[in-house]
Amino acid sequence: MQLSLPPRFHFAEFKRVSPIDASNVWQVLIERNAERVPVKRPEVARDNLRRIVESTFRLANKAGFGAMTLRDLSRETGLSMGGLYGYITSKDDLASMIEDMIRHVAGAIPQWLAAHGDGPADRLDALIRGHVYECELLQPWFYFVFMESRTLSAAQRTVAKGAELDMHAALTRLVGEAGEADPARAQLVAANAQTLIQDWHVKRWKYKQMKVTVDQFADTVSSLVRGGLAHPAG
Repeated sequence: MQLSLPPRFHFAEFKRVSPIDASNVWQVLIERNAERVPVKRPEVARDNLRRIVESTFRLANKAGFGAMTLRDLSRETGLSMGGLYGYITSKDDLASMIEDMIRHVAGAIPQWLAAHGDGPADRLDALIRGHVYECELLQPWFYFVFMESRTLSAAQRTVAKGAELDMHAALTRLVGEAGEADPARAQLVAANAQTLIQDWHVKRWKYKQMKVTVDQFADTVSSLVRGGLAHPAG
């Protein structure tokens, strides 16, 4: 799927065409977990999954995912333990569903914007904006994976790292195509870009205090990254 967007698109423009946002992420979650989620009544499944995941985010923010128990989750959601087990078998199972969604989104963003603009510099700008804006749309999801990855099982940490490495590879490739001839420097510029992007969904309080909009943030990150290229493409 290719998104049709103008050069240096803004958040409102991206939000209108993004295939995954806060309203439809639950349907995507069901589709990606069809083997474990009952779909006889799709609307009930979507509502229960939403309650489970949103309650997980709240509990993790209060005390950490590692301290959360399924009994805590049962009380927070209002679902019985049996009701929970209809969707998840363990905390690792739940973490796997959340991380899989973020990896899916992170891998899809470069595909959505692969044909954007007139060259690699435009595609690099679009990839940065797309990632910042998708982080805005799914902020609790990205925040959870970033903050809780250290408390998860080794297998789940590997999944979380994989999503970050996939995005790093996409950014590195475009940084190189945009004019950075030194492979090591291209990797470092891409890593710096990721760090800046992560700051948006991890430290929202800071930008709220500064009264910085998501568009202002994306503009600055793109400008810093492109300005840091040793030999930027024209």
